[in-house]
Amino acid sequence: MKSEWFERWFGEDYIALYPHRNAAEAEKVVSLIERTIAPVKVKRALDLACGAGRHSRALCKRWWTTGLDLSEVLLRLAKREGVEAALVRGDMRILPFRDQAFDLVVNLFTSFGYFADDESHLHVVREVSRVTRSGGSFVLDFLNTTHLVNALVPYDEKKIGEQIVEQRREISADGRYVIKRICLRGEEKEFTERVRLFDPADLSAMMVAAGFTVTACLGNYDGAPLTFDSPRVVLFGTKQ
Repeated sequence: MKSEWFERWFGEDYIALYPHRNAAEAEKVVSLIERTIAPVKVKRALDLACGAGRHSRALCKRWWTTGLDLSEVLLRLAKREGVEAALVRGDMRILPFRDQAFDLVVNLFTSFGYFADDESHLHVVREVSRVTRSGGSFVLDFLNTTHLVNALVPYDEKKIGEQIVEQRREISADGRYVIKRICLRGEEKEFTERVRLFDPADLSAMMVAAGFTVTACLGNYDGAPLTFDSPRVVLFGTKQ
């Protein structure tokens, strides 16, 4: 059975090409979350698709945190770098947690939209709802489709260490996905990322269908309102 692109990509090559992520940015978005969900009381938080744990690190400063990711490689890196969250390997479509286990669930930095069918995306949000207590919060941080399409850079290249990395981006013919192909010049290696292009109304509808009330929709990590030019869509939902 052929594996999905995200099962192959987030491994050693990913770490080599993207060795550092912005810790200050992670602190900024978690601070925004803390301010926006107040006065909701949070004891237990889940960082869904935590990767190497940069957001988990910021969450741990505030709350007891669990990080879940499918990539064993990224979880090992998080542990090696001293991330204090409880780290769990698992698929976000089948969360290995009891009902209403968390007061807060976050899914940050476009760690959503990876699947081939929309029912799987909705199922993820339903699983989030299952593990979120009544009155708890879900924060979904996604790309702003309108901004991405208008600002898409079809090609760029950069040097990482001694490696020249070429990146090609396109919108799929049906307009449903943004596709990025990463090629290592001089090597026989190419990786593909494919993310479903949901607009804010699509994301809100999934949250409502899963039992959340959408309470805020912001456009960046400063907390500005969402506009067509906003780089992000940061949705806040309260579990009914």
